[in-house]
Amino acid sequence: MTLELTTVADDEVVFFDGAERHVHDGLAPDTTVELRGVEVRTLPRPGELLCRFATVNDVHFGETECGIMEGFELGPVFSVPHGADPYPEVMNRGAIADMRAIDPAAVIVKGDLTAGGTQAEYADFLRAYEPAFGDRLHHFRGNHDGYTGETFAANAPMRVDLPGVTLALIDTVIPTHTTGQVTAEQIEWLDTLAAESDRPVLVFGHHHVWSPHSNHREPGYFGINPDDSDRLIDVVRRRSTILGYFAGHTHRNRVRRFDVTGNVPWVEVACVKDFPGSWAEYRVFDGGILQVHRRISSPDALAWTEQTRGMFGGMYPSYAFGDLADRCFLIAPR
Repeated sequence: MTLELTTVADDEVVFFDGAERHVHDGLAPDTTVELRGVEVRTLPRPGELLCRFATVNDVHFGETECGIMEGFELGPVFSVPHGADPYPEVMNRGAIADMRAIDPAAVIVKGDLTAGGTQAEYADFLRAYEPAFGDRLHHFRGNHDGYTGETFAANAPMRVDLPGVTLALIDTVIPTHTTGQVTAEQIEWLDTLAAESDRPVLVFGHHHVWSPHSNHREPGYFGINPDDSDRLIDVVRRRSTILGYFAGHTHRNRVRRFDVTGNVPWVEVACVKDFPGSWAEYRVFDGGILQVHRRISSPDALAWTEQTRGMFGGMYPSYAFGDLADRCFLIAPR
């Protein structure tokens, strides 16, 4: 197994060698160090730490098979033996334990709470997350949750005010569809919130945006449709309080930047349910915010994510893991 540099923060570097975790902490910020034969530069520390919060997405309670994608029948498909804990329970249990360890000011769950969009699966999600985080938990639906026309978790847009930052949560679901939208009412809501905000704003939705750099405006785009993406991007362009947009849906770590919005990151964070088994920590400072990607670190979760590394003919890690700059980075003021 090749040593993987998974996480870089302002004071910490984490490597994985398969399921074996190597943590180097107590490091100086914005400093180049050599660790395990790898030269790494820690992230800057932009001022005084005001709070930390965490996000997860694509938690998929109720899913029983992993590695299935319509039209891409490459395999292998993974499941757990009869009588074993379902892997969504294993992965979410590990994510909850990891997030609790940082005592987050809030936990945001960015959709696909369920696999089949059933009330029973949603109840399983709530049983896992509500006792752990109480009123710090904020969640909204993804396309899996709206497949069958159910309306649970259709409570966005919502705002969450934390020390040094406002989190704007939007609903990108089109009921009974996999593709995404942002309604005119939500665009207006976000525009007003950003115009009136006295602190930086981070925007969270389930679907990722279409790229304005693309030569194709597909009406059936897998993320937010091009017209709505244009309107969302335009709000970000005009409102300098908005420092980034953060999605799930694609099960990958990726950051894009568009000419029209400059250095603003348009972020996708990989899923909880399979490799690499991700959650994201956000460290809010008075001069900027850090995204710090985490692999779920419980032994049973790591065993599952090492197994599901083999999905899609072993090509999945090159898609899902992303580069270090897609996982850990500074979100700077504009």
